[in-house]
Amino acid sequence: MRTEIHAMAKAAGAFWAQLRGNGEDETKNGIGLALGGGFARGVAHIGVLRVLEREHIRVRFVAGVSAGAIVAAGLAGGASADELERVARSMKFKDLAGWRVSLLGLVGSERMEGFLRRAFPAHRFEDMKIPLAVVATDLQTGSPVVFHGKGEVFRPVRASCSYPGLFRPVEYEGRWLVDGGISMEIPAGALRGLGVKRVVSVALPSSPVTGEPGSMFGVVNRCFQIMQQRTEQFWRFQSDVVIAPRVQDVAWDDFTQAGRMIEAGEKAAEAALPRIRALMGHAAVGVDAKQGWSGMDGGRVMTGKIA
Repeated sequence: MRTEIHAMAKAAGAFWAQLRGNGEDETKNGIGLALGGGFARGVAHIGVLRVLEREHIRVRFVAGVSAGAIVAAGLAGGASADELERVARSMKFKDLAGWRVSLLGLVGSERMEGFLRRAFPAHRFEDMKIPLAVVATDLQTGSPVVFHGKGEVFRPVRASCSYPGLFRPVEYEGRWLVDGGISMEIPAGALRGLGVKRVVSVALPSSPVTGEPGSMFGVVNRCFQIMQQRTEQFWRFQSDVVIAPRVQDVAWDDFTQAGRMIEAGEKAAEAALPRIRALMGHAAVGVDAKQGWSGMDGGRVMTGKIA
């Protein structure tokens, strides 16, 4: 226990050292941004980033789960909304995964790491221009695993995107990791646990359920929806502002709707601007004022150790 506490303290120290590197007070400058999952619907995050960029609202910290982890890694590495859009418009399912049926899943996601290495310039947490946290889920314990501060980025991102039943779990230091959305649908709690005081969350609603599921994926997706409906109150409690682009009618794997999803993200962010400006104009809400489930209780904070 003492060793694990020491490791967590060391990881948090590295994270805060990165924050202090630019010499600015986060309570007076910018926001923490928590990006949720949604696979192809994650492209809508880019529209939100474009509005924040245009309005000169600085993102000082960013955390992501699943598709949100991909966008978060690009943003943290210094990519602009336009650069992220070019990546999104070129992205296809085959760039991220290949069919490889096994007892643990139908698809392997090894291709994702190569694609992201080519698409984004920064590959390690310590090289990020914005402090980044990526959340995956420990398949054995069910706890969130928050990667940040140090280490290679894209295997944690791949783990965070490993949707159960479709993608095979990702092995990391003897543990099996899966989609971060299972333990933390929106990583607002990860940011709170790392001390961030102003949290803006972006949630991507899934398609409404109609009739009986027509496939195994339909069953798994419905299970996710039920689980997320029951846990939504937790991440909302940890969020100061919630942005929810209207992308419910876009299929989980439809990468052809990039322009439409980005536009939906822009509209949702524009509607939220008054609340964001009000949040930035008032004293930041500290972690002590947001007590409750933080998303890290019982979980584990890790620095990556993959060379």
